[in-house]
Formats: sequence, C-alpha cells, structure tokens
Amino acid sequence: MQIHEIKTKSFLFKIDAENIKYTVVLNSGAVWTVTKRPYVRFASGKVAEFPSPKEIKITSTGTFDGVRAYYELTDEEISIMTHTYVDRTTQDIVFELRVDGDKKGDIEVVSYPAPFDFGAKEGEGYTVLPRMQGTLVPAGTAINVPIGDIFGRDAYMPFYGQVRNNSGYTAIFATPYDAKYKFRDDRVVPLFRPSMGRMSYIRKMIFRFCEQCDYNVIAKCYRAYVKENGRLITLKEKICKNPNVASLFGCPIIHTSISTHRQPTSDSYNREHPEKNDYFFSFAQREEELKALKAKGLDKAYTHFDGWGVRGYDNLHPSPFPPSEEAGGTEGMRKLCNTVREMGYIFGVHDQYRDYYLDCPDFSYDEATLKLNGSYPYKTMWQGGAHSYLCSERAVDYVRRNYAEFERLGIKIDSAYLDVFSLADLDECYSPDHPTTREQCAVNRMRCFDILTDKGIIPSSEEIIDCVLPSQVLCHHAPFYTADIGSNASQASGIPIPLLNLVYHDCVVIPWIGLKGERGGSGIPKNDSAYSYAILNADPVYCPIDATEEQIKEIKFACELSERLALCEMVKHEFISDDLRRQRTTFSDGTVIEVDLDKDEYVINP
Repeated sequence: MQIHEIKTKSFLFKIDAENIKYTVVLNSGAVWTVTKRPYVRFASGKVAEFPSPKEIKITSTGTFDGVRAYYELTDEEISIMTHTYVDRTTQDIVFELRVDGDKKGDIEVVSYPAPFDFGAKEGEGYTVLPRMQGTLVPAGTAINVPIGDIFGRDAYMPFYGQVRNNSGYTAIFATPYDAKYKFRDDRVVPLFRPSMGRMSYIRKMIFRFCEQCDYNVIAKCYRAYVKENGRLITLKEKICKNPNVASLFGCPIIHTSISTHRQPTSDSYNREHPEKNDYFFSFAQREEELKALKAKGLDKAYTHFDGWGVRGYDNLHPSPFPPSEEAGGTEGMRKLCNTVREMGYIFGVHDQYRDYYLDCPDFSYDEATLKLNGSYPYKTMWQGGAHSYLCSERAVDYVRRNYAEFERLGIKIDSAYLDVFSLADLDECYSPDHPTTREQCAVNRMRCFDILTDKGIIPSSEEIIDCVLPSQVLCHHAPFYTADIGSNASQASGIPIPLLNLVYHDCVVIPWIGLKGERGGSGIPKNDSAYSYAILNADPVYCPIDATEEQIKEIKFACELSERLALCEMVKHEFISDDLRRQRTTFSDGTVIEVDLDKDEYVINP
C-alpha cells in the first residue's frame, strides 16, 4: 500500500500503515514523526512488536478520514486492530486500539501508539508533564518516570505535551483509567494496561498539533477537551449543588490532631519506648487554642481534625466510632464542633474508606478488595497496623452510614476529608460479589463525595486526580514533583509550572503549606517558598494552631487574595526573567500577579 495522505487546513498527515509510521507536516514546515513500532509486553516478560499488518483498509465517513490495520500475533493467538484517523471538525489525530483473544492475565501492557520522535536540542523545546502541580522538562534533560500511572502523582491529569521550536502537540488519554506512560530517550510512550485482566475495550489517544505552542496552549487545549466532555465542573457549579462551598473561600487551613495510637503490628510502632505509641490532645484543649487564634484576629478558618475516633488517627477504619473517650468522648467532640461553628469557622474531620483494618469491628474479607491472583492486599504501614483495602463499591455504604451516625450524635460536620481518594491508585476488585474496574472505582469515590455534598458537607481529599475532581472541592495540597517529595529540602524535578492551576484553578481550592519566609517543604523545592507560590497562584495557605498575630496578618493577606480570585480561571503563566525566578500569572478578571521567588516579593494589579 502507498502512503495515505490526509490534508487539513493546518497540517498534512501521512500514514504508512505497512511500516506503522506516521508523519505530521504543519503549515509552517515543522515535522513530527513516529518511527518506532508499538508492542505488546506479556506477563511472562516476552515483548512482541507489532508485525506487518495482515490487512489495511481506508476509512472515510462524514466526520473523519483514516486507515484501519489488522495484525496477528500468531504465537499468542491474539489479533489487534488499529484505527488511525483525522477528525475533520476538530482536526484531532485519533489513534484507536482493539485487542482480541487475550486471556485473563496474559498481557502486562500494550504500547500504542508508538511515541512521536522529539529530537529537540537544548534550548529548542521542552516536554510538559502533569506530574503533581506540573513539570516542564527542557530538551536535553534526562527524564525519569518510575511509575507513570495516569491518576497518580506522575499524572494528576491524563495528558502530556511536547514543544519544539514553537510547534507542538497535546496528547490526551481519551480512555485514561487503565493508562500509563514512560519514556524512551526523549520520547513519551503511551501505555495501556488490561482491565480486570484483559484488554477488553477499545483504547484511544487524541493528539492535537498546533503552531505557536507553549505549555499554556497545551493546558488550555486540555481544559477545552474536559469542558467539551462535560467534566469541567467549576466552583460556581459546585456552589449551586452545595451553597456551603462558598464559605470556604478565603479560609486558611488549620490542620491539627486529637489522638494517636500505634498498634504493635504497625511499621511505626516504637518497641524500645512503647509509652510513646499513644498520646492525645483533648477536644477542650483544641477548643481553647482556636479561641486564642480568634482573639488574635483570625476571623475565619477551615479546621481539619485528625484522630477524633475511638482509637485515634488511621485506626479501625471504616468504623472509628465512638469519638475518642480519652480526648473527651462524644460530648467533647460535639462541644468542640459547636464552638468552632459559633466562631464562624468550618468544622472538618479526617476520614478513611480505603485502608480496611483487620481489627475493625466490621471487618470481613467479603468486603475487601480481591486481587487477580486471588489474594487480598496486606499492609502495615500506618498507625493502625494490619489492614487490607476496602472495595470502593462497599465504601459508599460506609460513608452513608457514618455520616448518619454523626447526625445521630448531634455532631454537625461542615467538611470531611476522605483520605487518599484523590491520590491512591484506582483499585480493581475481582470479587464475584462486587467486581470493580478502575473506572468504576473512580465513580465510587465520586459517589462518596456526592453523599457528603447532598448533606451540605464540603468534600475534601488528599491531592488531585482529575477523574474524581468533578465531585471534589478542596484538597490537602497539590505541590510540585520534587526529587524526594517527602523531604523538606528537596530539589525540583524539572521546572515547576502551575499546569494544574492553568486547567482547574476555578474548579477546586488548593492550599499551600508554609508561612511567609519559610523555604522548602513537602513538594516545594528547597530554595522556594510555598507562601510565594500561594500568592502566584491566588491560592490559600495553612495556619498553624499556635500562629502569632504577625503570621495571621500574612496568612489573611494570602487568603483574601485567594477569595477574590477563587472563581476566576488562571488564563496564563509566564517566566519573566532569564533565570526563571520572576514569574507572572494572569486571571480571567484581568488581575495580574508578579512574584520574585528569590526575594519573596510580589506585585498585584489591580
């Protein structure tokens, strides 16, 4: 077969189906090509590249033009169909993949499409990755992505992009739930995993090429895609569903703890000094500390209490009731709640519906996540010790039950933080009684958030993964991907950019952890200030439980700015100095913010 050419108003697309090579020639003359071959990696470790196609068909309808190709991996008795086409309306280049004949557990991953060649020299371009808040990797810089899961820290959002001499593309995982990516030299390689053990549905990637491309264009391209697909749910829309969401704007986050207990089965259990495994702060003590903050001038705040349950933080979930007796019991928690609300603060609690503790009074393997190999997850990393994972299908019922219990106890919850739902892997469950795909897991997590929303409770979780964001309002934090995320003195991985805020600033509240003048922190490069990033992004900040009056003034300044711009789209981000230390953001109401990261100085207009 000769090379099939598809001409659009923006580019010429050449398909060499026989050799599985693709070429995009933009009107400017810029050329992007695919020269590697896609492949299947089997669970056995064997890798099989796509062979020459058995059959090739030209396709054309009222909306697209393309080519179908059919392949046979005869040794494995697997057939593959690919469909590569151009949408005439959007000018998207679409790659579709269907695998037939694979048995459960046969395939580890399929690489398709093969990556576009990059080849940019230093100073000629960069790769854009949605690693946490966002990463820009200059051409010529080595890239290490050890996991690459879509909907994890390697990809809060299911897209990436590359820019070379001003031309570039946005690559969108249109079927993201079972997707990954990795690098092959400087090429980004899309990967698709089986769902419930098999490649059981058509996988799809969308590529949008453009001239005068940069990371802002790539972010806005993805935002437009999300909006078109009905998943861009703004804070204005979330307020319509739950008016209490509006009370969050301008609030600093006060994150504090009530009770801690370490089980002997926990990795963190202190065997040398067992007396150090338990400590608590009473509900009454926290009440007095908050009153002191109010007296210092903190007029509004969002409070988040860890460890309110009977045995403290990360214990006995999803059945942590009753409230900690040693800290004051139900009456103490109810009194704290009422005081917080009388002060004009928001009363929020930590909660957990993934880690499923083996000594939970309701524990049953019948409700746990069952793996493909017939075993159950087993972990001991948190304070509560031995736990499995609760199937997300069952989590919904426990959320409904527990917030009915808060109501029965007369404890008025304003906000609830459902831990790890916006960070931890999407779980598959192979139980015949509640089988759950990764996509269904995301839907179940949103159902849990929606139960809270229906009760007027503000739903919160750990970080941000795009697939649950339509139902999430607040996150714990969403900082940058650093060399050691848990370290307070870590180097940036690539160049930090606010990619997440460029897409979703007006859809979610993202606080930053750090006071003015402090540098480093979890997900904050060691020479940078989280407070300055909060100003740059018009996001709120955290407030320590023992903050001084001067600190409260600085905290209020950042939070008042975030309140002013909470409902505004971040239109643009720019580096305005050669050393990248001076940066500018522009918002949809016309506000422009300039920040000097070295001097921690900023200018806000108007």
